[in-house]
Amino acid sequence: MKPDDLPARVTPRVIPIQPVIEPARRIQPRATQGRITRWRWAMVLLTQAFFLGVPWLQVDGRQALLFHLERQRFDVFGLVLWPQDLIYLTGVLVASALLLFLATALAGRVWCGFSCPQTVYTEIFLWIEHRFEGDRSARLRLDAAPWTADKILRRGGRHLAWILFSLWTGFTFVGYFTPMRELAASVPAGTTGPWEIFWVLFYGLATLGNAGWLREKICLHMCPYARFQGSLMDPRTQVVSYDLPRGEPRQPAKAGKDKAPGAGDCIDCTMCVQVCPVGIDIRDGMQYECIGCGVCIDACDRVMERLQRPTGLIRFAARDRAVAGGLAGLRGWLARPRVAVYAGLLALTLAAMAWGLAARAPLGFDILRDRGVMARPVEDGAVENVYRLRLRNHTGRPLDGQLAVRTDDGLALGAEPARIAPLPAAGTADMVLSVRLPAEAALERAGRTLPVELRVTLPTGERVSERSTFIVPR
Repeated sequence: MKPDDLPARVTPRVIPIQPVIEPARRIQPRATQGRITRWRWAMVLLTQAFFLGVPWLQVDGRQALLFHLERQRFDVFGLVLWPQDLIYLTGVLVASALLLFLATALAGRVWCGFSCPQTVYTEIFLWIEHRFEGDRSARLRLDAAPWTADKILRRGGRHLAWILFSLWTGFTFVGYFTPMRELAASVPAGTTGPWEIFWVLFYGLATLGNAGWLREKICLHMCPYARFQGSLMDPRTQVVSYDLPRGEPRQPAKAGKDKAPGAGDCIDCTMCVQVCPVGIDIRDGMQYECIGCGVCIDACDRVMERLQRPTGLIRFAARDRAVAGGLAGLRGWLARPRVAVYAGLLALTLAAMAWGLAARAPLGFDILRDRGVMARPVEDGAVENVYRLRLRNHTGRPLDGQLAVRTDDGLALGAEPARIAPLPAAGTADMVLSVRLPAEAALERAGRTLPVELRVTLPTGERVSERSTFIVPR
């Protein structure tokens, strides 16, 4: 083979490797104004006033809302709930789920956009960031700028404010499980317990991470609600939507300038994208990422007002555009099978809880048999059983009562007192009680187990009773 016949040396070509997963871009939403934004901030203030203020309220000398796990007692605005009352917690959870389903059937992800803690705290953190670093354009410039003293001060101030607010949130959260006034007094005294410190830091770190860093990623990738919300809606559900026939085709325009013949009202200003907290374009149609916050409505309406065009290019609307307007449309929006089912189940759940709370006795007690002595003989051949009563006061005032035995077998109280000692408000107490069977009746019923009912009559005349058994030895 001659040298000329050899193949020419091929210069290798470098092919850039494309990343399998593109790095996530940080969304910097623009601040906006309008009626939807005002409603959202009203919900932020309302929810935070409740969360931050309720632990400081007092009802009947006790914290208004306190889940006292150590004492196994829940104080709920004057109600005293014990572990035996967990059915009410189940009712609250069922009612909350049904209310969420009903709201979704009516207005899509309105809960996510206005009241979800993730959305509320993200809005607060964005507001803090806006105060320190400016609006969207200023934050983007600051992101691209080199590190200077001004950038360090702005970023450091923002992070310090985030940390302080997160610690305040964690401190308030712990105040729902440890009496808030005791917790607040323990901080300057340096006597805060290790578990309280741990949970303040843990919940504060969770708030900082979720609202400060993850933000919309919680809604897009971690929240399961976004995945099944579609099954709760139908074509008449009011969702944030773009009026495609009116807006297309898009044509850039200036304020006050007439649009070209055949052009739509959308001027492709991208303001709806810039204000979106999850960074989507609502003009692409309904998307699972949309949290229904409606800030794009305010942004678009402001643009339409400057252009002297009708507002509502983006609005809350049903996917079924053929739905009638006015009162007929309102009836059609409400009179739907799924709305009726959710509303009916919610009403039944709330009615059942209200009835249960209204019929709940002010005093509760459990009967525990003395396991050391099942039955024992006493003087004159009588038989005695010993019981331990665990009493619970369900009210915010002291309670006492008269004890009695209800039976058809001749049982009667033993030598123990026939009255219960006054129970403190929302307190508990244990007492020992003996029940006796006369000798003649014991001989007739030897080896049998007799039903017995212990009854407490309160000063108001209300009676509370519990059943147990009386053992007669052979």
